[in-house]
Amino acid sequence: MKNSIKLLILSTIICLSACNNSKIEKDIKMYSNTWDKIINNGNLDYFNDTNFDSDITLIMSPENIVGIDNVKDFYNHYVTGFSNIEFNIVDVFGQDDKIVKHWNFKGDHTGDFFGIPATHKSVNIDGTTLVKMKNGKIAQEQDFMDNLAFMEQLGIDPYLNPNNTSVIQKLYNDFAKGDIPAVGSALDTNVIWNEAENFPLADGNPYIGFDAILEGVFSRIGSDWEYWKLADIKLYEMTNNKILATGRYQAKYKKNGAVIDLQMAHLWTLKDNKIIQFQQFADTKGINDAMNK
Repeated sequence: MKNSIKLLILSTIICLSACNNSKIEKDIKMYSNTWDKIINNGNLDYFNDTNFDSDITLIMSPENIVGIDNVKDFYNHYVTGFSNIEFNIVDVFGQDDKIVKHWNFKGDHTGDFFGIPATHKSVNIDGTTLVKMKNGKIAQEQDFMDNLAFMEQLGIDPYLNPNNTSVIQKLYNDFAKGDIPAVGSALDTNVIWNEAENFPLADGNPYIGFDAILEGVFSRIGSDWEYWKLADIKLYEMTNNKILATGRYQAKYKKNGAVIDLQMAHLWTLKDNKIIQFQQFADTKGINDAMNK
């Protein structure tokens, strides 16, 4: 009798173990195939309720990404931001509803990637992902990778805010549309603004805060010049969260109708997505000559 009970218990344990192995093997096969289709084939249709739990969660900082559509939007940046993609699962194993994978990602950065313009650099990065499955579907993921090495391979200073260029580009777009309040919203409360030495508006240097800039710079440009445009703007990301902009001033002076088309440069310093300092460089002689014709 005792031997029979022991055999029954042993058989149950073996059965449960076999069933668990079969389940995790099925989950791993489904999981590996899904990510192969998404990343290597660029097939975003695999983000569906067959492969993913409706509350699929990417553990991120500072805020998690939740839901199939949001996760799909997140990985769309990888699919469209890189070409010649090779995504390989180097090793994968699991137990119960948990999977661990060691992966390698290779690709050429030829498209916009979370607001970072194409650098045409190649990346080769390894990482590990902790996965939770639920009823045969992917329910949670948390990636671990060397983000510092990733940014360096893209040729980007990892200590720069990748949004800096976008902030400055939007400011120029808003200025072109005449949306001065939007321009002001990009500035820190205590922004320090300096016009070029010998520039007609440099008499108020340094302008501190948007109100001072509005009164001492923008309002005077509006009253003295028939139009004041910036053309051929090119942005260059620099160290220490600085953006250098080069281009041309194209303007017409109201008093005498003189027209200028002169080189200029702007040096912007940012912190936490806000502009904290501005320095103008301009052909001040050309501008003064036009005003005194």
